[in-house]
Amino acid sequence: MFELLLTSFPVVIRYFQLRRRGEAISVWNMRTAVFMWAAMAFALFLTIFYFHPKSYSGLLPFRTVSVVAQTNGPVTEVPILNGQRVAKGDLLFRIENSTQTAALNQAKAEFDRIAAVEVKAQDALLVAQSSVTEATASLDKLRVDLENAQTLFERNVGTENAVRELDAAVAVAEAELAAAQAQVDLAQTDISQAIPAERRAAEAAVERAQVALDQTAVHAFSDGVVTQLAMSVGSPASQLILSPAMVIIPDRPEGVPLRITAGFSQVARATLYEGMPAEIACDSNIAMSFRNSVLPARVASIQPAIAAGQIVPGGRLLEAENGLRRGSMLVYFELEHPEHEAIMIDGSGCIVQTYTSNLSGAAGHVIAATGVVKAVGLRLKVWGALISGVGLAGGAAH
Repeated sequence: MFELLLTSFPVVIRYFQLRRRGEAISVWNMRTAVFMWAAMAFALFLTIFYFHPKSYSGLLPFRTVSVVAQTNGPVTEVPILNGQRVAKGDLLFRIENSTQTAALNQAKAEFDRIAAVEVKAQDALLVAQSSVTEATASLDKLRVDLENAQTLFERNVGTENAVRELDAAVAVAEAELAAAQAQVDLAQTDISQAIPAERRAAEAAVERAQVALDQTAVHAFSDGVVTQLAMSVGSPASQLILSPAMVIIPDRPEGVPLRITAGFSQVARATLYEGMPAEIACDSNIAMSFRNSVLPARVASIQPAIAAGQIVPGGRLLEAENGLRRGSMLVYFELEHPEHEAIMIDGSGCIVQTYTSNLSGAAGHVIAATGVVKAVGLRLKVWGALISGVGLAGGAAH
């Protein structure tokens, strides 16, 4: 509309010329002026639409957290309500845990048994060391007696039987000492290797049982709002990600700028650039006063690939005809003023209008000035969206 008005001056000039001359105003007499009008309008249309691309697919994406159970069983407690705000660590629901509690008690009892075995092994080591001391003392005494008996036998005072008996007694004492030393080594092995290994296994069993018990209490992993709560006390806990017990809409992370995505024609790649000024009009921000209905923004980044061309592994060969539908370029926008992020609603649909301002020279200033036409057109579309949104243009509005 504005383009036609701006380029209509050849027709207007020709019209007044014919009126001044008194000639008839006909298609033949106006042919040159109409052709110039059409050519200039087309050139202006092309310039404006090429250098100031627009997208109707603007979207403020957001993430959700699906909450599912990690174990089976009936639900015994649901302390939250649908629409309730929760903080990280808050209890969402609890599952019947008698089996997990019994397993934990059994694991703790086994751990206590290992502790008792360790104490018993320490006592056994002391007993074995005492036996070694006793056997050593007895062996030393028998060796002295054997030496004395041998000396007496050499002097023809003692008997050979006494020497043999003491020699046998020394051999028995040496065997008893070796046995006592083996008991010491066995007790030390139990204390240094076997029992610690059993203790670590018992500790792992306790931790495993504790984890299984903890899994019966499902807690929130982030701050947010609970929605689509689909369980009550007595309901079986669902472990299917496609059938979550509830969904949490997490709060926006602090310090991370809000980004709006929009798809543009691939032809716009030659015009779009990072830092390019833009305006965003989201349906959820449209009001009668038009306050904060159109927000300034800039291009933050441009996705370096077209999603329609991606290839995923599969059992079927690619069909070239499936690529006839051209994909769009995904562009990310950030609001110029961070305070506007508070009024944005996640999931809002938006109209995104960009403006080329990086061209130099007189032609660049003229092209940048033509963006006014797109800015006016954007505001007219916002007015039309308001009329459509309240139901005056039909549709599903109330």
